[in-house]
Amino acid sequence: MAMESEVFSANSGTVVVAHELKAPLSLMRQLALSLELEQNPAEVQQISQRIVATSDRAIRQVNDLLKVARLDDALFEMEPVNPRAVCDDVVGELWRLFSFNRRELQIDYRNKRRLVVGNRQLLYSVIYNFCLNAMNYGGEELPSIVSVRDKYGTKVRIAVRDFGPAIPTKIWREIKNGYVEQPVDIAMRPGSSGLGLYIAAKFANYMQGDFGLIRHRDGTSFYIDLPISGQLSLV
Repeated sequence: MAMESEVFSANSGTVVVAHELKAPLSLMRQLALSLELEQNPAEVQQISQRIVATSDRAIRQVNDLLKVARLDDALFEMEPVNPRAVCDDVVGELWRLFSFNRRELQIDYRNKRRLVVGNRQLLYSVIYNFCLNAMNYGGEELPSIVSVRDKYGTKVRIAVRDFGPAIPTKIWREIKNGYVEQPVDIAMRPGSSGLGLYIAAKFANYMQGDFGLIRHRDGTSFYIDLPISGQLSLV
């Protein structure tokens, strides 16, 4: 019985991955077909840019899955990282995708401790996946917010706030207890990336960070807490 449950669980995770990787491919196909019919040069350029942005997102998901598979190889060194700089880079990459979807992404930095102990590549992917989840919820009046704050005096919290539907209690408990062992489908949040949360959980665990979420009355904040670095702040 336990073996059947494990097989079902593994199959469920595979279905989530397949669905999420299929979605951008289907969108690019649809955009390519519309591109063939479009005559307006401005519209052609916009569609082309959207195809590039969508393909970049799909490629990053695949690359992140490859990184997950190689975490045991200890290829990702821990070092002092400036979380504000990483957040700036993520926002810089995603602003066009947010714009295409008529969404806004804001930043709110309040941390005094400028460096954390982590891996820049992995932290980038964590924040990137948090932002992609948030993109589906909100708009110009309800922007997604990337924040960096000191926490407990020994850690820095990097979080992304959205205004989407509530996270189901079962998934909230899994994330709270660090039990995200496979990509999950979040039924109450269509368009939300269970694959992205799985990747974020794996990378956070590798960096010995705390991965979690806060349920608000009008949305959710996904976060990662990383230990501060004793090295002097770098500009």
